[in-house]
Amino acid sequence: MSAGALAQIQAAYRSPNKYRNKPIEVDGIRFPSVGEANRWLALRTLETNGVIKNLRRQVRYRLEVNGVRIGAYVADFEYDEGGAHVVEDFKGFRTPA
Repeated sequence: MSAGALAQIQAAYRSPNKYRNKPIEVDGIRFPSVGEANRWLALRTLETNGVIKNLRRQVRYRLEVNGVRIGAYVADFEYDEGGAHVVEDFKGFRTPA
């Protein structure tokens, strides 16, 4: 069996995404969901209009406990707004966190 055929079979049996999101590409950037891509476009518009500054995406934060690295967190978006630094994780709907 070819590698391509095996990949197709594996894809057919994969469980759906946790949030049933559909990946999309916008401006050459691949986003895990249409909602996240739309949020990116909205944030870019805010940055263009001077409402926010220093917009970045997929910013990695090192997680440490008592000086020992235990993992990493990757924020979907990061920007400055009105003197505050905002770190945003997009889910498409409200979560308890």
